[in-house]
Amino acid sequence: MFGPVAAAQDVLIRDATVHTVSARGSLQHADVLVRGGLIAAVGPGLSAPAGVQVVEAGGRPLTPALFAGITEIGIEEVSGEASTVDSHLKLGEQPLRPEFDVTLAYNPASVLVPVARVEGLGFTALGATTGGGFVAGQGGVLRLDGSLDPIGPRALYLRLGAEAAELTGQSRAAQWMLLQQMVDEARGRIAADSPHALLTPAGRRTLAGYLAGQGRIIVAVDRASDIRQLLRWAQREKVRIAIAGGAEAWQLATELAAAQVPVFVDALGNLPASFDQLGATLENAARLQRAGVPVSFAQREDVSHNARKIRQLAGNAVAHGLPWADGLAGLTRVPAQVLGVADRIGSIEPGMQADLVLWEGDPLDVAHYAEQVWLGGQAMPMRSRQTELRDRYLHRARVR
Repeated sequence: MFGPVAAAQDVLIRDATVHTVSARGSLQHADVLVRGGLIAAVGPGLSAPAGVQVVEAGGRPLTPALFAGITEIGIEEVSGEASTVDSHLKLGEQPLRPEFDVTLAYNPASVLVPVARVEGLGFTALGATTGGGFVAGQGGVLRLDGSLDPIGPRALYLRLGAEAAELTGQSRAAQWMLLQQMVDEARGRIAADSPHALLTPAGRRTLAGYLAGQGRIIVAVDRASDIRQLLRWAQREKVRIAIAGGAEAWQLATELAAAQVPVFVDALGNLPASFDQLGATLENAARLQRAGVPVSFAQREDVSHNARKIRQLAGNAVAHGLPWADGLAGLTRVPAQVLGVADRIGSIEPGMQADLVLWEGDPLDVAHYAEQVWLGGQAMPMRSRQTELRDRYLHRARVR
């Protein structure tokens, strides 16, 4: 009902303020030519080949399609109905299962896909959650164009700190003990047939791949001391990590920058919601960026049904010191780079996927909206179940 059209369209978007989110920066009165689902050319005064549709932008902003954050779009339909939630694994006393891959349950026909898409969101990091273990499992990048399969490498999701303590014997120290044992198993330092082994053969192979740098480990963690331990662990084991949340990450900005560890910031976090977040501040993103840390964004609540709020996170970070261009990059290029898909999406350059959004106004200001979204050159229907219900009942109200 809300899916994309059958084939990519050739289109020339003329006279836009093109925010390329690349070394070219923002281009005034520029054109973008799309051919065969890819960006063919970017610049002023481009000619429209015969038969190519022309969209007059009138100087309005054109950006890459935005990152929806780390979500459960397509693997959670109704959070209160367990039969519609596929984001976590519960196996009781069974071994931890890093091989668990939530992308296998992704439903591109989920009503949440167009709800996010009409807001200018074009891709998401589908994340495993920690309902079954502090090592949650794997996720991947999904484009919200109706595709079934993820793009790019998988990511492994962990949670550390107080929020995961109930999954590790009520001790955050036990998290490091268990994590080190899993590493030792994956590296062959503990025999696979040991009666004390934590991992299955598939789990050992999966974790070994991440230890060899074949994917990124994304860790939900907030407290500065836990982040410091995480940096030491990542350096010792030579693994690529990213941080999600990071309420107190700004306290280690220099160390994070030196290690080139990106942070998915909750830019609305300014209160100590837990003892792990006593140092929360609205300037978190700005302080990290000034130190040279790659900054993107991720919500803590309403991550799937209200993915649109991620624009508010970026705008809020800009209001508290993050440069505007870095706010937009945090919703486009930076997450694409962190997740290993920047060769395809996240910027407006020739050869990239034509995942584009034409905006009515500033994309980081929630008072403005997306006028048209193209994914792979396809003009997406700018409607969802929510918009159709709105229009239906507004019409009824007028009739009465």
